[in-house]
Amino acid sequence: MANKRAFEVAFVGLKPGVHEFNYELDDKFFAERGTPDFKNPMAHVKMTLEKNTGFMLLKFEVGGKADFICDRCGNSLNIDLWDEFKLLVKLVDNPEEMNNQEEDPDVFYLSRSESHLSVGDWIYEFVLLSVPFQKMCSPDKIGGPQCNNEVLEKLKEMESKHEENNANALWKGLEKFKDNIN
Repeated sequence: MANKRAFEVAFVGLKPGVHEFNYELDDKFFAERGTPDFKNPMAHVKMTLEKNTGFMLLKFEVGGKADFICDRCGNSLNIDLWDEFKLLVKLVDNPEEMNNQEEDPDVFYLSRSESHLSVGDWIYEFVLLSVPFQKMCSPDKIGGPQCNNEVLEKLKEMESKHEENNANALWKGLEKFKDNIN
């Protein structure tokens, strides 16, 4: 990882108060950490670090865009990335034990003897969490020039067949009673 040091914050030399760090992320950053389900990311993360005695409050603001495959039609789709995350970093004497016992994912323990805080993995995780669960074009743009209309027509055809089969199956059991009435 060539830029590993770019994601290390030397917090010991920082004065108490709020400090801001900005990170620009591209394909290289994500390729080093794993293969996400998007291409051409242009993400930026603004991290504010509020240093206090014994703890630090980190706030991550994720923004940017990335190319995804549409869940509906399979064509390429450019989607905005946006979210905010907060993380509390407490300085303690036994961080391994405390991290193992901690149930809150927004709290992390760091040794009092540490001088640097590595934020690269958190930034990676937070960008992935900012990706929408469903990646589809908005309802008013369905069938537009960016959509694969052939796939959309096939989906409509399959949906109508499914509805027909369900409708027939629903009334099929009632035919027995129709014969008993007469």
